[in-house]
Amino acid sequence: MSEQIFANLATLMGEDVRKFTTDRQIFKRLTMTKDEELFIFNRMAAGDKEAFRFFFEKYYSDLCNLVNLYLRDVIISEEIVQDIFIYFWEKKEKIKIDSSVRSYLLRASKNRSINYIRDERNKRDVHQHLADFNNPSAEMPDKVMDANQLRDVIDHAITGLPDRCREVYMLGKEKDLSYKEIAEEMGISVKTVEVQRGIALRKLREQLRPYYNDIFILLLFWMTV
Repeated sequence: MSEQIFANLATLMGEDVRKFTTDRQIFKRLTMTKDEELFIFNRMAAGDKEAFRFFFEKYYSDLCNLVNLYLRDVIISEEIVQDIFIYFWEKKEKIKIDSSVRSYLLRASKNRSINYIRDERNKRDVHQHLADFNNPSAEMPDKVMDANQLRDVIDHAITGLPDRCREVYMLGKEKDLSYKEIAEEMGISVKTVEVQRGIALRKLREQLRPYYNDIFILLLFWMTV
């Protein structure tokens, strides 16, 4: 079973599975301490396909089991883990191993699982909103603020920004100036512009968070009328 899975993975990677040899004597002699695992990883980073296959065969099943704990879907779990290994091979020269390859792969599997769950939940929410608004009898909910009210709320939030934050934000928003152009116009450094814009965006997110649903529902309504 693992041989067939690896053959399929090699095909997805655009590689000939025959290039991944079956002589693993050099790795069999190692006892998988941290240093030895990093030694094998460095071999892989240098292009050693047998080192990659070693990690695949050692961790593939465990990673699939971990992802499946999150997703409860064996097929999708296997697809996600195969994507992780494809990335692991394609980015081998850039990947930095802080503790161990096992920790890196476990963390990648957990993050991919969480991202998948979040993306699927977002898709379901959007599809449900669109289904509601595509209903011929659907009307704008009574409690949703209209566009003028939302505009007033947004303007009030911008007005409440500290002077320098507001000026930086408005120059970028209304005049579409770059950070460098804003810095030159205000006589400040580009770094100061970045910091002030970051503060402005954070404060606006905090002020407008209670109105996110109204903004989203209005946007969907406008998209479907």
